[in-house]
Parts: sequence; structure tokens; C-alpha cells
Amino acid sequence: MFPGISNTPLNIKIYLAFISGLRGSITIGGLAASIKLMKYFYHKQQQTLMLEQEKTKAELQSLKAQLHPHFLFNTLNNIYSHTQEKAPEAANMVIGLSTLLRYILYSCNAPLVPLQQETNMMLEYIELEKKRYDNQLEISIQVPDHYENLMIAPLLILPFVENCFKHGTSGMLDKPWISIDLRMSEGTLKLKCINGKARNIKTQIGGIGIENVRKRLVLLYPKRHQLSIIEEDEIYIVNLQIDLNTKAATTNEIHEVASI
Repeated sequence: MFPGISNTPLNIKIYLAFISGLRGSITIGGLAASIKLMKYFYHKQQQTLMLEQEKTKAELQSLKAQLHPHFLFNTLNNIYSHTQEKAPEAANMVIGLSTLLRYILYSCNAPLVPLQQETNMMLEYIELEKKRYDNQLEISIQVPDHYENLMIAPLLILPFVENCFKHGTSGMLDKPWISIDLRMSEGTLKLKCINGKARNIKTQIGGIGIENVRKRLVLLYPKRHQLSIIEEDEIYIVNLQIDLNTKAATTNEIHEVASI
């Protein structure tokens, strides 16, 4: 094993044999740890790619690719100026649309946004949709008074509200109605969306937008969310619950882990 070891005292032989065996075990253990670490980093990188893909779909990708944001907002401001006196209602709609687009194009680049900001954008969207129905739409909205300074991944609430209008009220000829209830309980968000739907019209449950949200919830809030979607003859119900006390695995954090 070692040169000249036959002339070495017994205790030295034992020591050298121990070191040799230890070195072998460290090599095997180190190799196993390296393989495990590589698998871990690979998994995290795959998560990062999936998150980026799903988030991109939710951010009006075609709009960002075709229109420069400065051009877009300058145009909206010009429309607002021309309609403010002649058509104040239309002017207010332009401001609401501008606020919503600014949030989607800019604020949603962050991995987390204030929950109150996400809720405000939901309300802006509802106000825009209400204009389409004049006084024909019956809508009930409940939102919290306090948000406990909690943060949430952007565009997780809005798609479910949009779904109420897209698959519910737009398909009903008489008396469309929507109920949206957003509550907070010890750092847990609870969203319940209910809308009426025309009888015997099968709704495509989810659609692309909802499927994207499902995947993002699994990636960002694993084992910290519950989502159920129920469709009956004349009603469509969404129940969403997210634990916001436990910090979500943000894209930035995954990048930091992968770069170690």
C-alpha cells in the first residue's frame, strides 16, 4: 500500500491504513453528493424555465412585442385629452385601461407585488367590464379592509375574475350576475368567485389563462394552495386559497440557488 511499509511500526501501519480508507470513503461520498447536487440544480433550473414561460404568457406578450410602451401610453393620454370634455365616461375608461396596462407591463416584472396592489388592479378591471353592461349586470364585491402588508405573485387573482366575465356574463342574455369575495384570515388569502351561466352551455373549464395560473400556483406555492373549480347547470364556482405567510419560491431566489 505504501512504499517501505513493511518496516514501519504497527501503530503507524494502522494509522496509514485508516487514512487510506478514509480517503476512499470521502471520494465515494463526495461523488454521491456531487451527483445529488447536480440533480438539485438541474431541477431548480427546470423550475425557473417553466416559471418564466408561464409568466410570459400572462403578461400580454404580443402587446409588449408589437407596441412600445411609451407609444402606447402617449396614445392613451392623447385619447384621454380629446374625450375628457366631450365624453367623460370614455375618458375614465381610458384612464382605467392605462392603469391596468401599466401594472401588467411594469409591476408584473417583479416576482412579488403587494396584495393590495393586485386587488386594486382586479377592481380596475371590474370597473372596465361593468361599463359594457350599463346597469344590466348585478355584481357583488367584497374585499378586505387590511392586507397585513402581504405580498403575492402577480396575476394570480385577475385571471379568475376575467373568467367570470368571459365564460359567465358574456354568455348570458338576461340578468347576468357575479359574486366576488376576497378575504384574509391569518395570512391566508381566500378567493371565491361565483357567476351565473346560461343553462345547457358547457363552459371550457379553465382555458389557457386558468391553466397557466394552475401551473404557476404549483411552482410558486407548492402544498400552500388549494384550488377547486365547480361547474353546474347555471352556476360556475371558483375557490382559491393561498398561504401567503410562507414565502413563495420566487424566480430570483431560484436563480440565486442555481448560481451557488
